[in-house]
Amino acid sequence: MSGPLSGVRVIEIAGIGPGPFAAMMLSDMGAEVIRVDRAQSVRGGDPDRPPMDVLNRGRRSIGVDLKHPDGVQTVLRLVERADALIEGFRPGVAERLGIGPEDCMARNPALVYGRMTGWGQDGPYAPTAGHDINYIALAGALDPIGRAGAAPVPPLNLVGDFGGGGMLLAFGVVCALLSARSSGEGQVVDAAMVDGAAVLMALFHGLSAMGLWSEERGTNLLDTGAHFYDVYECADGKYVSIGSIEPQFYAELLRLTGLADAELPHQMDRSQWPAMKERLAEVFRAKTREEWCRLMEGTDVCFAPVLSITEAYDHPHNRQRQTFVEVAGVRQPAPAPRFSRTGVEVAGPPAHAGQHTDAVLADFGFGEEEIAKLRQAGAVA
Repeated sequence: MSGPLSGVRVIEIAGIGPGPFAAMMLSDMGAEVIRVDRAQSVRGGDPDRPPMDVLNRGRRSIGVDLKHPDGVQTVLRLVERADALIEGFRPGVAERLGIGPEDCMARNPALVYGRMTGWGQDGPYAPTAGHDINYIALAGALDPIGRAGAAPVPPLNLVGDFGGGGMLLAFGVVCALLSARSSGEGQVVDAAMVDGAAVLMALFHGLSAMGLWSEERGTNLLDTGAHFYDVYECADGKYVSIGSIEPQFYAELLRLTGLADAELPHQMDRSQWPAMKERLAEVFRAKTREEWCRLMEGTDVCFAPVLSITEAYDHPHNRQRQTFVEVAGVRQPAPAPRFSRTGVEVAGPPAHAGQHTDAVLADFGFGEEEIAKLRQAGAVA
């Protein structure tokens, strides 16, 4: 691998959602990531037919029983030769298993220990279960998303799990790695989805403080309140997106929709936004999505067709930029961002649980007899 994180070794204690996403991001950037799967989940599998879980791409997998003393010691030995470890247990679980920060950093003081949780390592909610929808709700990030007069709409699990979770953890790990390289000292990264979702809302806290944001859902500039920042249905039942905020872009929208010469209220007259939305909706329903693409693509309307996942693969812009790649027959997003000097690439397809146990342990200095004993004892699989 030639990515910017080439030479960095990360131990990933297998989890779900944001943890694997952070590990995928680090792997995509060139880090060697070793995924520690539960020994009980090792079922075998044909290496020529890898799993299709894109989040698990780009790393090797070993099977370890973390409830077996020798399994715990195995992970601690891996830690000695690693730069970072990431885990997604509830607070206190890693400590009870014997692989908490103190145990790991006693073996490797320069280790970066990344912790991924929903609520954080402390606070009244910390010990309780939750999911993305709960974390963004408490952060104040869910309430503003939705249309006027309707309930909040969960934005998939992009804001909590991935933007405010996995990406936050990956960023935190890289920051701590830079610090460790200059200081020789590792540290714990406490990445909480509730914190990350709150950070993603920074713009709206500023707008609120300036009196430019209403807490009435669906009435603001960026929450579908404005007629010039919304999606519209076309004649074929498909949709287009419009984001003509700036006056010059709005003028282009009016020109291309045939409304430039009509008597219209001022763009920022909020009292007229609902009526203007109805008027634009009628205009957009008069043509198909493809017809609007031919008319508006390449202009400064701030326009794009609303594409499905499968449609996005084949759009000319995405094809030219190679925004999506195919790995082991599965189409998926390419690594991002891009770099001018160090290339980035998917290191490989997802691994079957435990697929690389022997090879990884050998790479980390375990002898053949040791590996055989660990396997016989059930500590690894």
